[in-house]
Amino acid sequence: MMRQYELVERVQRYKPDVNEALLNKAYVYAMQKHGHQKRASGDPYFSHPLEVAAILTDMHMDEATIAVALLHDTIEDTTATRAEIDELFGPEMGKLVEGLTKLKKLDLVSKKAEQAENLRKLLLAISEDVRVLLVKLADRLHNMRTLDHMPEAKRLRIAEETMEIYAPLAGRMGMQGMREELEEIAFRYINPEAYRAVTARLAEIFERNKGVLQEIEKALSALFEKYQIKASVKSRQKKPWSVFRKMETKALSFEQLSDIFGFRVVVDTVEDCYRALGAIHTSWSMVPGRFKDYISTPKQNDYRSIHTTIVGPSRQRVELQIRTLEMNKIAEYGVAAHSIYKDTGGKANGAANTISKDTNAYAWLRRTIEQLAEGDNPEDFLENTKLELFQDQVFCFTPKGMLIALPRGATPIDFAYAVHTDVGDTCVGAKVNGRIMPLMTELKNGDEVEIIRSKAQIPPAAWESVVVTGKARSAIRRATKNAIRKQYSGLGIRILERAFERNGKSFAKESLKPVLHRLARKDIEDVLASVGRGELASSDVLKAVFPDYKDERVTTQQVKPREEGWSRIRNAAGMLFKMPGRAARRESQPKDDAVPIRGVRGDLPVRFAPEGAVPGDRIVGIVQPGSGITIYPIQSPSLTAFDDQPERWIDVRWDIDENNKERFPARVSVTAINAPGSLAEITQVVASNDANIHTLSMVRTAPDFTEMLLDLEVWDLKHLNRLLSQLKENSSVSDARRVNG
Repeated sequence: MMRQYELVERVQRYKPDVNEALLNKAYVYAMQKHGHQKRASGDPYFSHPLEVAAILTDMHMDEATIAVALLHDTIEDTTATRAEIDELFGPEMGKLVEGLTKLKKLDLVSKKAEQAENLRKLLLAISEDVRVLLVKLADRLHNMRTLDHMPEAKRLRIAEETMEIYAPLAGRMGMQGMREELEEIAFRYINPEAYRAVTARLAEIFERNKGVLQEIEKALSALFEKYQIKASVKSRQKKPWSVFRKMETKALSFEQLSDIFGFRVVVDTVEDCYRALGAIHTSWSMVPGRFKDYISTPKQNDYRSIHTTIVGPSRQRVELQIRTLEMNKIAEYGVAAHSIYKDTGGKANGAANTISKDTNAYAWLRRTIEQLAEGDNPEDFLENTKLELFQDQVFCFTPKGMLIALPRGATPIDFAYAVHTDVGDTCVGAKVNGRIMPLMTELKNGDEVEIIRSKAQIPPAAWESVVVTGKARSAIRRATKNAIRKQYSGLGIRILERAFERNGKSFAKESLKPVLHRLARKDIEDVLASVGRGELASSDVLKAVFPDYKDERVTTQQVKPREEGWSRIRNAAGMLFKMPGRAARRESQPKDDAVPIRGVRGDLPVRFAPEGAVPGDRIVGIVQPGSGITIYPIQSPSLTAFDDQPERWIDVRWDIDENNKERFPARVSVTAINAPGSLAEITQVVASNDANIHTLSMVRTAPDFTEMLLDLEVWDLKHLNRLLSQLKENSSVSDARRVNG
């Protein structure tokens, strides 16, 4: 375990005027607080904050950040308090340590909500002081390096969380070296077989190409010497996770990957970057479409470099990155490389470390924090943050030349929301490079986008499935929710009233106010709407209001299997079908329940498809060899199965005898509150509309809702639509719709 003086010496190597007193004080305090605590490996627990501090010294962080690393687990895992940290080390350091403390003492009902709230708290703390991020990532890196000592189930959970959140977060903040190591270790635990296969293959390829790499390195060095460009050339190998991800997403083999090996050219100035590029392109052929200039247009995480691929020595494709020493430092350490040290006048916490708030990385972070302020629920926030963390970038411009960075695959709708939420909400059209284009158009690098707006516009819910940015998706979802919030709030009240009544409790909206934090909702209306939408279970609300509540209802249930079709078709003496040019009149009902009609080839038995068909539907007949004709509504998805068999399609149409009316089959799905009396209310609506329930099957879809499939008999399409409309208006019904196949 590292001693006090060793830690001080590590910092002195890059910061000779180190505040030794601060480091010594933090070292002794943390060691005493952690006392005899042990890690899963059996090592003293204090070895962990020490290793986190060591990782940060490799990044040349100041002594205040190193001290926070030593203290980062004290509030969470020892008897230390924020007040005590404030008193000993100052409120600034107390705030940093608290920002690194998980919210595990919060009594949240949902585990997913707990994970989201921890991420939310972390991002808020990072937005105020980036040192929180640096310590958190160093903490996660050391935990990943020692993951072998954790139980297998916990190893997998931690590895997945690292791959989903912390590795891409490091990348988003420009810390590529940190990201690559986190990804590699996580990959090893998430998919060990693939990791071993890719690593072994990379080692084999490296051994086979070692001589070629040296030859290319010498050729490049000689070229720069000829043009009198001072440059260092170093080969690099793609990391296992990066290789595996590219092979999966682009369906490539190892042999098709052109960038397993690359070369990094580091020069003194920006001018030298372009001189080196000119020398390379005049000596070897460039591969078309493989040139990117991230110096003139930096990435969102502040990464700057020139990328090009050439057909180099030995006629092999060679990928090159050309950058300055400063750019290389930012590419490796990201926001940590933007550190600005300033003297604080000898205060106890030593040199304060701040980061320029004008960086692209911080701009992304500010946009994420805006989403927090707009009040997404925790699950949406977690989903949208993950979505943004993973995206590659394209760069587009407003008509005034403002640069907008968007994820690859973004649309003008994403662009509009990136400019401002109000612009997105009022967007009705877009011009891309001066031409009116569909809002679903995928934007490309360099596109100029002009948004056409209307104050009367409300964003359609369907946009949510089109956009790719978390901000756009969140805003569309929020607008949609607001539009139907009142409806779902009313439904939520009924659900909770019945749930509370079932358990002998009395429900009052005011009882929700003290437990909003447990339900991770911002206000009472949000809780009611979430229950009405089925996002929040009534049992979770009961648990929040009455901590001793136990759900003693039977959770398993007998579910009646859905019938594949109608068991019978009732006599329909007045029902007729016509084929073009020929009348086809049904005669008596045969014993096999088929409906005979007279067609071009004599009497043919006719059946309905399982979803039924009613007068008013456009219909089509499909010949079933040996068993007659099946009638489908033209919108039935089942018809796609016959697309390549046109000879089986028969044009039929309704011919109804007005003097002898008959009901026809239709299938509907009804989602209703799971409470006594709901089924009775639904059957009453059906009966009062002069319809008949032929069969009924019920499937429990959530603790508060039941989905029912009803095979009905109705007069015609108008009759069916009127029935569906009245079902939707019923206070026990969340949704009612026709099932077409």
